[in-house]
Amino acid sequence: MSDVLDNLGTSNNFTGNKVLPNATATLVLGIISIATCWIYGLPGLICGIIAIVLHNKDKKIYMEDPQSYEASYKNLKAGYICGIIGLSLSALFILYIIIVLSILGTAFMSMSKY
Repeated sequence: MSDVLDNLGTSNNFTGNKVLPNATATLVLGIISIATCWIYGLPGLICGIIAIVLHNKDKKIYMEDPQSYEASYKNLKAGYICGIIGLSLSALFILYIIIVLSILGTAFMSMSKY
């Protein structure tokens, strides 16, 4: 009975495969990084970085026994891709904000001379 309780959180009841501990969290953070990249870029940047770090930790676990973690590795991989996309979009949006602010600053500085 204790063996069943010990393996309760680490196995998938339908297929018997083990589940990577952060696969779902990586997927959720990757999706959130895409969805929030337009909010000044900061939330998307943070969530994207966390998703990539969690992916790297779980990929090491996956490489030890690939057959046991095959089902949850797909979620991990999708979260990683979403994290990279969200991180890229957030970085581009932050770059856009910097460019717009520098143009507006230059315009206001030139207007103050007159």
